[in-house]
Amino acid sequence: MSIDKTAIRDAATVIVLRDRETTPQVLMGQRGSKAAFMPNKFVFPGGAVDKDDHHVPLATPPSDINALRLAEDLRPETSPTIGTALFAAAIRELWEETGLILGTKAPWPEAPGTDWEAYANTGHLPHAGGLKFVFRAITPPGRPRRFDARFFLVDAADLSGDIDDFSRASDELSHLQWVPLSEARSYDLPFITEVVLAEVEGRLHEKGHPATVPFFRNTDEAGLFTRLYGRPPTKADLGG
Repeated sequence: MSIDKTAIRDAATVIVLRDRETTPQVLMGQRGSKAAFMPNKFVFPGGAVDKDDHHVPLATPPSDINALRLAEDLRPETSPTIGTALFAAAIRELWEETGLILGTKAPWPEAPGTDWEAYANTGHLPHAGGLKFVFRAITPPGRPRRFDARFFLVDAADLSGDIDDFSRASDELSHLQWVPLSEARSYDLPFITEVVLAEVEGRLHEKGHPATVPFFRNTDEAGLFTRLYGRPPTKADLGG
């Protein structure tokens, strides 16, 4: 049996939800036809954690339950600062790929790293308080790139500025648009995006954080579906 040696990179994805109570929509864009990973697919903004993400100051910290769940079931090679870095990466990728700001007006305490210069020039510090960790999935073996992706849900009301202005977006995603949740699964989507959309639909009217976070742990041997609790699971959690 061959074993996939493709390195797994930590990554963060942002699901921005607007008009939750009326006509819910999510922000999506299309990857290029020549992209090495998921070409032509419609996806949420997101990408791999960069080195500067480990050192970014957050204007508002993540909630305790988010932090606990992000620290649960880590791969052995994962950095102990990955929790903060994942929140930072989510905010940076949202900014780079859509031009939208999840941040609070405030000066930076020190000069930002290269990856954060453009964001810092907007006069904002990243705001992690509105992000909810709702899903985790590792790319299955055999793909050209593999990611340990954490999906974060945020309400569009938490963003700063005009949420319809994508003029500052990079060219990584095309056809940026607010997609009605009821129509999203008719687009050309990766399988995992379809699964996450179903999860979002089920949480539309949920208050607070989810009771558990689904985790698709795709290893070299088999795909395994588990849940992250942020605490030791009880017998009731496990159906006992």
